[in-house]
Amino acid sequence: MTGCPKPRQRIVGRGQIAGRRRPRTDRGAAATELALLAPVVMLVIALLVGGARIWLARAAVTDAAQSASRAATLERNGAAARQSGEAAARAGLENVPCDATTVAIDTSGFSVPVGQPARVTATIGCAVPLSDLFGLGLPGTLTVQAGGMSALDTYRRRE
Repeated sequence: MTGCPKPRQRIVGRGQIAGRRRPRTDRGAAATELALLAPVVMLVIALLVGGARIWLARAAVTDAAQSASRAATLERNGAAARQSGEAAARAGLENVPCDATTVAIDTSGFSVPVGQPARVTATIGCAVPLSDLFGLGLPGTLTVQAGGMSALDTYRRRE
């Protein structure tokens, strides 16, 4: 007989040997990770949707302001230009969720004599609501404002 005899190992319970630790398992780790990460992922998605709404509203307001100033320059007098610009602005903001909209058309360029450069400017404001995003109840609104400018034809008759 060569070697030493193996000492007897004492079994404590459920297959554990006294003096040795049972190796850890990863049971339940996925459920714990999901429970911790799900709210974070939902918050990131909500912020992305909110940011997209604000970005789209800014783009639409800027486009509407430019369209309003261009529509105003196609008219012959200041009163018609103001009406045409306001109508173009409202049409441009048709699909934007605005709580309040302000449209200001500056038609002072129509009083400039023919032969001198003149312009029409449009300033549009839109209050974008944030409270209905995913039911988070974000406070209030964000006011988006943009302006557009378009030159009047220098040699076109103005009234």
